[in-house]
Amino acid sequence: MKLFGIFSASRPRMFAEAVEKLLSTVDTALILFKEGVRSYLYNDQESFSRTLSAMATAETEAGALRRDIENMLYARGSLIRYRGDIMRLLERYDHILSTLSNDLIQFEIESPHVPASLNKEFVKLAELAVMAVEASIPGTKAYFSEPDKVSETIHRVYLYDKQAVKLSQGIKRTVFHEMSQLKLSEKFHLRYFALHIEDLSTAAVKVADQLSVMSIKRSL
Repeated sequence: MKLFGIFSASRPRMFAEAVEKLLSTVDTALILFKEGVRSYLYNDQESFSRTLSAMATAETEAGALRRDIENMLYARGSLIRYRGDIMRLLERYDHILSTLSNDLIQFEIESPHVPASLNKEFVKLAELAVMAVEASIPGTKAYFSEPDKVSETIHRVYLYDKQAVKLSQGIKRTVFHEMSQLKLSEKFHLRYFALHIEDLSTAAVKVADQLSVMSIKRSL
């Protein structure tokens, strides 16, 4: 899907390519996040360390791309009516990247003890949260080219968010109601990490909400 529909001025390619690269970097970070969570849970320290390093690189690249896009937004008068909305959208994705990176760093720093019986649930929770963000990417592309299709491309975001919230609640319920062998401090620790993974899908919903507002504005 080409991202040229929003432009009335000539030479839109540089801006469109920067947006494409940013979304591609977000997608890469999502893959790394899933790999990182799985590596931590299954005690693959070498893979986890590589993922942390790769995530830091992705976050740096995304930051540079965001600055490039912002500079182009301010340099091109033809984009002035869209500038504020696009900046807010970029901020939503920046928050997602920070969440991905910070969550993995917290796994490294705090080293939570996750009972093996919960590994599959935590992996699934990470997958659902990632799927919520992934579902926002086609909607973002649609905004720039076919804004009338934004709503039909982001409905999956809300679906995956609901599933992530439900699974996160299930994990917390299991921890507090069925794992009497755990200390209270360990239960709080597991709740903390379930909540932070769940927050990723919440961040995806904020992207979807922003896209909905933006598409309405473009249709007026």
